[in-house]
Amino acid sequence: MALRFGVEEEYFVVDPGSRMVVPRAASVVERASSELGERASTELIAFLAEAKTSPCDDLGKLEDQIRSMRAMMAAAAAEDDLVLAATGTPVLGEPLPPPISAGARYADGLAVYRALNDDQCICSCHVHVGITDRALAVQVSNHLRPWLPTLLALAANSPYWAGRDTGHACWRVMSWTRWPVAGPPPFLESLQHFEDLIGTLLDCGALLDPGTLFWDVRPSSRLPTIEVRLGDVPLTVDHSVLFAALIRGLVQTALDAIDAGEPPPNPSPEILRAAYWLASRDGMAGHGIDAFTGRRVPSRRLAETLLDHVRTALIENGDLDRVTGVLRRVLDRGTGAEHQRAAFRERDRLTDVVDATLLSPCWPSVAD
Repeated sequence: MALRFGVEEEYFVVDPGSRMVVPRAASVVERASSELGERASTELIAFLAEAKTSPCDDLGKLEDQIRSMRAMMAAAAAEDDLVLAATGTPVLGEPLPPPISAGARYADGLAVYRALNDDQCICSCHVHVGITDRALAVQVSNHLRPWLPTLLALAANSPYWAGRDTGHACWRVMSWTRWPVAGPPPFLESLQHFEDLIGTLLDCGALLDPGTLFWDVRPSSRLPTIEVRLGDVPLTVDHSVLFAALIRGLVQTALDAIDAGEPPPNPSPEILRAAYWLASRDGMAGHGIDAFTGRRVPSRRLAETLLDHVRTALIENGDLDRVTGVLRRVLDRGTGAEHQRAAFRERDRLTDVVDATLLSPCWPSVAD
């Protein structure tokens, strides 16, 4: 039976005239909730609106949900004379210091993390895959660690920050490096090791609560899932579908390896950190680091190796043709970051970059 999975996406709320981010997410979410219910929500930063799919076991159904929720969110924004942008960082606007949404938990987080909350002015994509056994989810996390830099490079969609080209394909992930508990998860010996570590981090004040565990893979604190949360919000529905399908394939492949008694790989934290940085800088446009060997390898080859690794799972899920086709288009035409930069090169206008990321069908956008 195929694993159930779902997607959470965050979008920037943008003024359609200036193309700058504006702190009006609460109004957009209130309107979207009439259609999406609790699947639309605000985030810490008032520039951001979030939408979620329901869990499903079929990639085609997931694609339909993503397309539908994006349309509903865009329509809700349009009712407020606003638009939504699918980019990992704000292209235009004044995001520092960001406006904090109302709520006691957000206020507590501001008291604990202070200016670190400035780094939360980012939009990401979280993929949940159903695993009810938390001990098993911890084992799966270990198996996923070496593949995270390649996923990061494929999802790169944040080259600009507040009017500046950062020189990185995924600047969003760089902002996470300042947080006390973020980035790739450590190698975990057992569920007890995981729980003891979380308890220590809570006791010493590095975590506000389990929800502020910002590792890029974690057993969800609120759902019976393993959550992979390292990607920029995808530029298009196709990119989102690719990201989700590869992650479900990785989880299924990890479960098969665990059943077969295969030991999990354990790349060094130093190599994994270097691989993360190179993936965030160059995306799929150059070379990355093979986390298994530490060697410099063309990013395209790393993506093809990832596809080969999950091929059996993709075949069993009926996803291989869809994933292979979208991956080839991404490798040939570029990631979201490359599309954003291509939009800028047309007329040297950052407003064109914003237009290329908008969800609204009545504005220019990069076609799926």
